[in-house]
Amino acid sequence: MTIIRQDDLIDSVADALQFISYYHPLDFVKAVHEAWALEQNPAAKDAMAQILINSRMCAQGHRPICQDTGIVTVFLKIGMNVQWEGSLSVADMVNEGVRRAYLHPDNVLRASILEDPAGARRNTKDNTPAVIHMEVVPGDTLDVQVAAKGGGSENKSKLAMLNPSDSIVDWVVKTVPTMGAGWCPPGMLGIGIGGTAEKAAVMAKEALMEPIDIHELRARGPSSRAEELRLEIMDAVNRLGIGAQGLGGLTTVLDVKIKDYPTHAASLPVAMIPNCAATRHAHFVLDGSGPALQTAPDLDDWPDITWEVGADVRRVDLDTVTAEEAQQWQPGDTVLLSGKMLTGRDAAHKKMKELIESGEGLPPEVDLKGRFIYYVGPVDPVRDEVMGPAGPTTATRMDKFTDFILEHTGLLGMIGKAERGPVGIEAIKKHKAVYLMAVGGAAYLVSRAITSARVVAFPELGMEAIYEFEVKDMPVSVAVDARGTSVHDIGPKIWRAKIEEQAIKLI
Repeated sequence: MTIIRQDDLIDSVADALQFISYYHPLDFVKAVHEAWALEQNPAAKDAMAQILINSRMCAQGHRPICQDTGIVTVFLKIGMNVQWEGSLSVADMVNEGVRRAYLHPDNVLRASILEDPAGARRNTKDNTPAVIHMEVVPGDTLDVQVAAKGGGSENKSKLAMLNPSDSIVDWVVKTVPTMGAGWCPPGMLGIGIGGTAEKAAVMAKEALMEPIDIHELRARGPSSRAEELRLEIMDAVNRLGIGAQGLGGLTTVLDVKIKDYPTHAASLPVAMIPNCAATRHAHFVLDGSGPALQTAPDLDDWPDITWEVGADVRRVDLDTVTAEEAQQWQPGDTVLLSGKMLTGRDAAHKKMKELIESGEGLPPEVDLKGRFIYYVGPVDPVRDEVMGPAGPTTATRMDKFTDFILEHTGLLGMIGKAERGPVGIEAIKKHKAVYLMAVGGAAYLVSRAITSARVVAFPELGMEAIYEFEVKDMPVSVAVDARGTSVHDIGPKIWRAKIEEQAIKLI
């Protein structure tokens, strides 16, 4: 009989969540490095370089890989011979661990969890509660897998109830392009097959806890239909040419993980959940001997990569840039931004629209005319930081506000993550604005370009408040130009054709 102390589970969960906030799994680092070495599209190669540099910086500085520090998911396998010493329920123990991790003063993690999701959407302020899955199994230990999943990748989850005769590979190949780039490729696909709808989704999430080992599988050969599917799906998806950050390229997925379960004769449930470039998960086992704490990896295991500014880079002063200048920018241009910008996400856009429609107007500090707005919900700073990790959020969520904001404020440009949808692109073209893309998964790297930051409006929105950032050489690229041409439309098409025509080696 094993006795698990309440504090041992709490401390182990808190330690694991802090650990994964700044340490990528080394298998992921190695896989991205291999993809970077093979990549032939300069834009995609540059994006992966930023991801790897950011990863090393976070490992050194013990600060979050991504500003979206995720919703916590925990899988518990509880041995039948385990007894508990403590007064809290198992779920309350886990949530206390989450609370301590996210409020840790040396590495504050962003609180992103909202209660009353269909109503007031109030922030719980400590990122609780976690999503917890428990299973009672034979044995006398507690096996725990912990993950922190960003909203951008979680929002791209897909579920289908296929007919038994349907092709799973065909469904994946058809579905992945509809996910856009908001899940921040390159990453992993977790796929659950069988059971029922909810079982398939849980299996897809749990599959993402496994290490990247597709190369080992390819070398030894598949031994089951599920392993055959892993290889077929990975090859088929990478042939799509979507590439890192959706810019077009050779590597879209680094691995495909599959879990399956018996299902009804009339059913074929399939769930697909992507993991992003901020892949974060850890595993530990409690055996009654005390907390299980993570072991720091060796920083020498990170590749030594530098980010070079190309000769054709555009340096832009945000305080003096004009619409005429911005209209000369071309899709794919690399731009270094310096000067002042405002920030704003979903809640801020909704509030701005309401204020304008009511006739009250925007606060004087939120004068958007001729300015740029950055779609970001940053992490609070610690120690001597000006701002914590401040990577971009998914831009398509702002598409429904874009025409209205451009029409009523004179906003010149926007900065975010991934592609814009048809509605957003049409508004950009109509108003001759521009959309710039920052790399998702490089939040700490971006934050180092911020030289000052202050809240200028809506402080009650917490991380969704409007800030004014002053930046120096913040790296972005032109994703939609003033004519409405999107690099996320043209890039994957070009690279898919190259892959098909030239039989380029894929990862």
